[in-house]
Amino acid sequence: MAAPSAGCWVALFLAAVALRPAGAVSEPTTVAFDVRPGGVEHSFSQNVGPGDKFTCTFTYASGGTNEQWQMSLGTSEDHQHFTCTIWRPQGKSYLYFTQFKAEVRGAEIEYAMAYSKAAFERESDVPLKSEEFQVTKTAVAHRPGAFKAELSKLVIVAKEAHGEL
Repeated sequence: MAAPSAGCWVALFLAAVALRPAGAVSEPTTVAFDVRPGGVEHSFSQNVGPGDKFTCTFTYASGGTNEQWQMSLGTSEDHQHFTCTIWRPQGKSYLYFTQFKAEVRGAEIEYAMAYSKAAFERESDVPLKSEEFQVTKTAVAHRPGAFKAELSKLVIVAKEAHGEL
């Protein structure tokens, strides 16, 4: 699920649909936040969609110096899909992450990818190796013992979760 494949193209399409401007589409919301070092766990969370039905939460612990990051959220026209992108706008982060987890509520993940380096100027995104992180129905997180402490971007495309009838 983490490696680029045919599913990746589907996810890119879903992300494009979720973020395209149109009258009935929620405009993507981008919020800046500080990623604070210190080796203790911190969280940042935002809601999106009608009645704030979707939530994206980024939980992490890191060492280094304070950095400003951003979280962008958007929903599709029918409010069935949402995207959550968490990244350092300057590209590469210089923090040493001991752990990370991006979790969604109100939806199930259809696609997720983690990057050691985010695109900046002429540079491209550099994905983590698939063994460094894991994806479940509701979260993308570091894989203990395999994660090499570099993180600069997370991308999630999720679809509204439907309960049993």
